[in-house]
Amino acid sequence: QVQLVESGGGLVQAGTSLRLSCAASGRTFSSYAMGWFRQAPGKEREFVAAISWSGGSTDYADSVKGRFTISRDDAKNTVYLQMNSLKPEDTAVYYCAGARGTWVATMKHEYDYWGQGAQVTVSS
Repeated sequence: QVQLVESGGGLVQAGTSLRLSCAASGRTFSSYAMGWFRQAPGKEREFVAAISWSGGSTDYADSVKGRFTISRDDAKNTVYLQMNSLKPEDTAVYYCAGARGTWVATMKHEYDYWGQGAQVTVSS
């Protein structure tokens, strides 16, 4: 069992940066592929970024490519999402997720564990 807790959300202005963290419990964190999803009001939860269990492979949604970076620190059982050049359309609740037995997962159904979410609001 893995528990995920996001932190680092907040209210920022467009063009600035924010870093989300996701702390995981459990000794098997290093064997999980990890991902970030987001959900804006009235919209479906959508894929943002993913990283393989080794950290050697990543994938991004086109809407964040070049602005967001996902990384992981297995010694700290933590995955990060560095968000630069934020836009008002990035406003959403951001969820961290963990997937067993996969390389890089971009679909919601591939994930086994989810955090409670962190609100990110970008003002124009």
